[in-house]
Amino acid sequence: MHLTASDNYRRRLRAVTLSLTVGAALMGLKFYAAYLTDSKAILSDALESIINVVASTFALGSILWAARHPDESHPYGHGKVEYFAAGFEGALIILAAAGIVFKAWPQLFHPAPLPRLELGLVLVLLAAIINLALGLGLVKAGRRTHSVTLVADGHHILTDVYTSVGVLAGLALVRFTGWFWLDGAVACLVAANILFIGAKLLHQACRGLMDTSDPDLLEEIAQILAEHRKPAWIDIHRLRARRSGSRVLLDFHLILPRDFTLEQVHREVKELEQVFNDHFGGQADILIHTDPCEKPVCPLCGYDPCKIRQEKVVLQRLWQGRVITAEAEQKEDL
Repeated sequence: MHLTASDNYRRRLRAVTLSLTVGAALMGLKFYAAYLTDSKAILSDALESIINVVASTFALGSILWAARHPDESHPYGHGKVEYFAAGFEGALIILAAAGIVFKAWPQLFHPAPLPRLELGLVLVLLAAIINLALGLGLVKAGRRTHSVTLVADGHHILTDVYTSVGVLAGLALVRFTGWFWLDGAVACLVAANILFIGAKLLHQACRGLMDTSDPDLLEEIAQILAEHRKPAWIDIHRLRARRSGSRVLLDFHLILPRDFTLEQVHREVKELEQVFNDHFGGQADILIHTDPCEKPVCPLCGYDPCKIRQEKVVLQRLWQGRVITAEAEQKEDL
């Protein structure tokens, strides 16, 4: 079941507002733990939490902006601002990783004792559990509402969980071994992990801004077409599709019987448009170019009765992603 545009917006807004509120509270908790223990690892965790709060604020702004209706300057809507938000979060994660290394590196060579370590461990564990629930919830909400901003924000918060887990493991070893240099070592290892995640978010944002082909979306569209296929819909080619925030923009060529009247062609096109709008909760912009059938497609045509058929039906072509995106002249090789 696909959500309506208003449901999408409300869910996104609730999720990112919750992220911002909880993130600010946990940031304060971690700084308090860092103050109590003087741990560079916990301080690094707290520094990353600042990035979480800033990123969530930016995510809230991007969702509010992306929800604006298309206008004369932006006829396709404002959904792409979400890719900027995802890229911004990726860049912030990378900066957080650099900050962690900067603060933790001296602890490797000049280790210092850590006071009140047990209390610090309890506070970090509490923050990690809350962040885990929040991050998983945001990723789930983002995928449900097709929001790259929420998914990015959720992954960002999950990197905070990874940081906290690494901090907990390192400080537990410090507690039992007395090797205080592990405080800095674990912080550096965690920084390497979140650096990788930040790079992935930047890559995802670049793919969205560059309209890189989405195989999953193409296969989803192919499945929709196959499930609702009618005999009069002889074939489809040159399909192009992309997401812009929660909206799906697609265009393709549809081959119809050449003896159809203009009214019949119009009805078929409107019916197909409705299929996509129902599936995507009214969040689809569709452009369908109709082509009249010609003799080469007769073997693929299951439309009956047909008064202009020149060859018998052999087999209808399966509509799959690579088939419906091909040019008409390329299909003979598929």
